[in-house]
Amino acid sequence: MAERILVVDDEPQITRVLRAALSAQRYDVRTANDPEEALRLFAEWTPDLVITDLVMPEMTGVDICNAVRRAGSTPIIVLSVREQEHFKVEALDAGADDYVTKPFSTQELLARVRAQLRRAPERSSDESVTAGDFHIDPAAHTVTVAGQSLHLTPKEFDLLLYFARNSGKVLTHRALLTAVWGAQSAQQPEYLRVFIGQLRKKLQSASRREYIQTEPWIGYRFLPEGESAG
Repeated sequence: MAERILVVDDEPQITRVLRAALSAQRYDVRTANDPEEALRLFAEWTPDLVITDLVMPEMTGVDICNAVRRAGSTPIIVLSVREQEHFKVEALDAGADDYVTKPFSTQELLARVRAQLRRAPERSSDESVTAGDFHIDPAAHTVTVAGQSLHLTPKEFDLLLYFARNSGKVLTHRALLTAVWGAQSAQQPEYLRVFIGQLRKKLQSASRREYIQTEPWIGYRFLPEGESAG
């Protein structure tokens, strides 16, 4: 069965181009030029991936991200002409998995689509991980820290799972970006800054311990037993 992709953009020309490019790769594609229509299609059709523009009348791509995230972990790629970091951070913070700046090449977008669709089913097939204060169940998408349940966004969950599988090791920025967002994101460190910051706050609120150490200029180290928060 072809994987389903929902494309949301208020410019009909863009949705036509993306429909043609994605359909040529044998994806099942539906498009919406109105965000409300997009959310109706999302609820009725349950796509495997959502591609949405960031700036639209009445409802933004961030609003789309928030609505999709309330429903589950469907991968989201945001498209935007805005290159400034704070726009990327806002979209990622709302649950986007990737951010592509317009104009972009069709081949680049297709590579990012393939990367997101490859990673989506992996969460349900991985075995549980128990390390220190943590128990992580990828199939159920649940995390407990020192016995307390923790709610994470899909990308926060993927990041924590990768940390837990590599406890105690120094993980470079490139390694983390490639493992969680794909090779095409290896040069976009703002992804890490956003998600590491969010993950640290949630972990500390659950246990008042620090689990993620910064290794200056290199990356991060995950300590599953944690250290007392200063």
